[in-house]
Amino acid sequence: MSVLIEFAIFPTDKGDSVSSEVSKVIDLIRKSGCNYQLTAMGTLIETDTMPEALDIVNKSHDILSENSNRIYCSMNIDSQKGKSNRLKTKVKAIEGKIGKVNK
Repeated sequence: MSVLIEFAIFPTDKGDSVSSEVSKVIDLIRKSGCNYQLTAMGTLIETDTMPEALDIVNKSHDILSENSNRIYCSMNIDSQKGKSNRLKTKVKAIEGKIGKVNK
């Protein structure tokens, strides 16, 4: 199974720049060993199971809640049985039709 989650999570009570807090979340994701892709507006992760994916989101919330009274999170989920490595294969499918795209 492939579970893709695109999510953005950040504290809302830390001013205009929250990169120091968000960096803690990205470090957690990096250390988790799952495939991920950082974007300017959020992060994509891919895991083998829904519990693994939700555990990363939950741990991300825990990290931020240590020093914040309010946290915002948005999330999109796409799970598909019998698939893997969709972070790359979904982009390659589009490139196969129109050529290279920005990543």
